[in-house]
Amino acid sequence: MTNQRGRPRCFDAEVALDRALEVFWRHGFQGTSLADLTAAMGINKPSLYAAFGDKEALYLKALERYAALGAEQTIRILDAEPDGRRAVEAFLRAMADRITDPALPGGCFVVTGAADCGGAATPPAVDVALRKALQNSEERLRARLARAQGDGQLAPDARVDELAAFFTSLLAGLGVLAKSGAERAKLDGAITAAMAAWPRVPVPRRRAKPRR
Repeated sequence: MTNQRGRPRCFDAEVALDRALEVFWRHGFQGTSLADLTAAMGINKPSLYAAFGDKEALYLKALERYAALGAEQTIRILDAEPDGRRAVEAFLRAMADRITDPALPGGCFVVTGAADCGGAATPPAVDVALRKALQNSEERLRARLARAQGDGQLAPDARVDELAAFFTSLLAGLGVLAKSGAERAKLDGAITAAMAAWPRVPVPRRRAKPRR
């Protein structure tokens, strides 16, 4: 008796994953059905399960793909720019570029997904992964702010934890604005206003020279 090999895939798994990513990006985990996924991916349910597992496993793979395709590269801007204030502003504007790119679904994949966090229909693994993604951005911002403070680019009495939470909240808000179709100028205005709150290092006053 000869062993029968499984039938080879007749689709590109990477292309299928990218299409699933787009659907999840637009609708989040709960708002996406298996029918939505199979239609976008051009495969049937058995093929989806065989290649990616269930909907939960597919979502987690899509989240990893999202990070690999640009989110991680964008956040590296924080480390590349030596000036702390310029680094944070460049990061925020790069994120604004990404979430308003007409070639992409719009908004932020993580922010859209995070709306499902805590819901009964959201699997624990998805909930944890989304919260971790949000926390990662905040931790990276916190580290960059602490570095700026250590380099004398941020006021010594500035509260780094609160600033990190502030900029992370701004990112979430930008994602919502972009998702709702707000123009890029509106996002840029919000970023400009936020950067005006940067606690600057006080300039020492020069002592007046004594009169002779």
